[in-house]
Amino acid sequence: MSVYREELLLRSKDVDLHRRLRTSRLFELLQEASIRHTEQLGMGRDKTLDKGILWVVGLQRAEIARMPVYDEQIVLKSWPGRTMHFFFPRYYQIETLAGEPLVRASAMWMLVDSATRKIVNPESYGVVIEGEMTGEEISLPSAPPRLELRESVPFRVPYSYVDLNGHMNNTRFFDLAEDCIPASLEGRPLRLIQTEYLSEAVCGAQMQVRWGQKDGVYFLLGEAEKPVFRMRLDYVTD
Repeated sequence: MSVYREELLLRSKDVDLHRRLRTSRLFELLQEASIRHTEQLGMGRDKTLDKGILWVVGLQRAEIARMPVYDEQIVLKSWPGRTMHFFFPRYYQIETLAGEPLVRASAMWMLVDSATRKIVNPESYGVVIEGEMTGEEISLPSAPPRLELRESVPFRVPYSYVDLNGHMNNTRFFDLAEDCIPASLEGRPLRLIQTEYLSEAVCGAQMQVRWGQKDGVYFLLGEAEKPVFRMRLDYVTD
């Protein structure tokens, strides 16, 4: 079984004003680990990007025992689950050097045609990733349950949020969410994250972001002509 492993030291660029790992940076680390491991498994850009297909993430889930902090050394692990037709499950774990689990996560990845933006059959491009189960997996992500939405704010996708796939990078939705809601600014620790990406948001796209909360649980919905993303963030309340 191939498990990607990397040791990291958290720097100032990785953390927020509370000196905890920034939520968007957490998912950047997971995304980067996914790319590096996929390349190690022989499924790098020559199989995908250079042939006009893109890796995109559709669903994410993270369970947080404790967010790592500034100047802390951590271990990041990642491994693929068993491919499900056109979908590639992937699992992650962040732990201390002593092996204490801090964050456990899962994601559902897929391949899309860069021209048509439609999901493609990976076997047609020779993209095959063997997956196994280690026993450390959390549940695969699913669509987050919805709450009543009482607040709303307009948002326009800036140039700096767009990645090489030509749309707003998935990690930037966490910056958007935390800029909208008060819990992160107040320093409330996160315990659960669920996200679903429904359509692309290109540079300059306008969307309306609506949200609501109950007992420390926030639900956010971004919509343009159609839904763009859904997100649930569960915070410690006391």
